[in-house]
Amino acid sequence: MLDASQNNELPPIPGKRYFTIGEVSQLCEVKPHVLRYWEQEFPQLKPVKRRGNRRYYQRQDVIVIRQIRGLLYDQGFTIGGARQRLQGEEAKQDQTQFKLLVKQMIVELEDVLRVLKAHA
Repeated sequence: MLDASQNNELPPIPGKRYFTIGEVSQLCEVKPHVLRYWEQEFPQLKPVKRRGNRRYYQRQDVIVIRQIRGLLYDQGFTIGGARQRLQGEEAKQDQTQFKLLVKQMIVELEDVLRVLKAHA
């Protein structure tokens, strides 16, 4: 899948920590009411809510919103299809991270075993 943060049609994402719903609306070219609706439909979207229930999105949220926008508007997915696609990608990332963690643990255990054999 294309890296939505590098989408040439949309403005670049500034190097800020938090973005208001208005800023995200402009960055992703999606109306604020659509963003609020997507929050209900996509569990990946969890903006921080502060005083007065104001939403503050982080950079990762903006990237996910751009991915959702691409799936819905450019690739013609339904809401349900886009949700499944994003969950499938999350599962792949989780599996990759799990495999890397297991490999790292094996290396560390082998190191411990070498140390134990050296001192036996």
